[in-house]
Amino acid sequence: MAIFPAIFSGLCLLLFLHPYISFPLSLRMMRPRPLRPASDTPWPSASILFCAHNEERALPEKLGNLEAIRALHPDIRIFAYDDMSSDSTRTILMSRPDLLTLVPSRERTGKATGMRHMVEQADSDICIFTDANVIIHPRSIAPLLDCFRDPAVGGVSGQLRYINDKDGTTAQVGSHYWRLEEHIKTLESRCGSMMGADGAIFATRREIYPQVPPHLLDDMTVSTSVMFEGLRLVSGPGVIAYEKGTTDSRDEFRRKRRIACRAFNTHRYLWPAIRDHFPMRDIYKYVSHKLLRWLGAPIEALFLISFTATLLLTGHDRWVLILWAAGSVAMLLGRMGFPVFSVLYEIQLSIIATFIGVIDSLRGRTYQTWSPAKSRN
Repeated sequence: MAIFPAIFSGLCLLLFLHPYISFPLSLRMMRPRPLRPASDTPWPSASILFCAHNEERALPEKLGNLEAIRALHPDIRIFAYDDMSSDSTRTILMSRPDLLTLVPSRERTGKATGMRHMVEQADSDICIFTDANVIIHPRSIAPLLDCFRDPAVGGVSGQLRYINDKDGTTAQVGSHYWRLEEHIKTLESRCGSMMGADGAIFATRREIYPQVPPHLLDDMTVSTSVMFEGLRLVSGPGVIAYEKGTTDSRDEFRRKRRIACRAFNTHRYLWPAIRDHFPMRDIYKYVSHKLLRWLGAPIEALFLISFTATLLLTGHDRWVLILWAAGSVAMLLGRMGFPVFSVLYEIQLSIIATFIGVIDSLRGRTYQTWSPAKSRN
């Protein structure tokens, strides 16, 4: 009788671990599809676009970064959208008409709307999207534009690296998680297309930029839509950006919840097109990379319940008490900040926050605007 919960618990464990272990391994076994840039094709024209809301602390470094990029690429255009900041963000941006074109807002609209306004003003072939708090390596623009010499490429994503991974457990866990995420995206790109790009640094051909409802994730919508056009979304070799991660657990929990809610709203919006346009290989990538992660908490809960039932049905009552007590103590020690346990605690918080965001989405909640995390600066 215990065989059924035992098998079920094993399946749940495999599903829970699949996005992080067996999925990357399966990508390595897929046939590579290398980029084929035409060496005799000139670089396309490009614009850099970013939105800002109350980013006065991040802007001095950002503007210095943009100056370094402009020094290497004098023809590149730069657009900034101020989303009704209440600090000196707009004043700082207005002080640099030599460097960028300011697109002001008359009301708080959110990032998706701001990006659309800037795309409408840009007249370049390529739109490079980034964030106000992100620093792009100045020499990343050249390899990014090189990718677009391949006519099969419609979008290019860079690699984001966190620069404050020593600033506490929250930042450390976030940095390690993102390294795994970038590794998986690189493997996805190696055999076709990656399943979405991060808004810190990615680019698309302006002519295929889609309409993005304001409550959705613009980076996920825009980058995924590249594949609806029959083009590839690839990871650009040598395209690197840097960002500070959040260092406070509460900030990170709220951020994860908000992003998961918007991501699942975006999933519900895009799924009919994904189902109709994606080949089976890409649907496998999407479900493995996205869907199973969003559902990580209930899969984990089903594993714990079925594993507990297996132990009870096989007469191992004492082990049930020992394991549940050990898990509870581990989470308590993690919350108190003890090494190792704090890492497990942060990972568990992330899993829970993500699923709460999914529930928010299913209940009709939307997020249109954002504010910088206080612990990021």
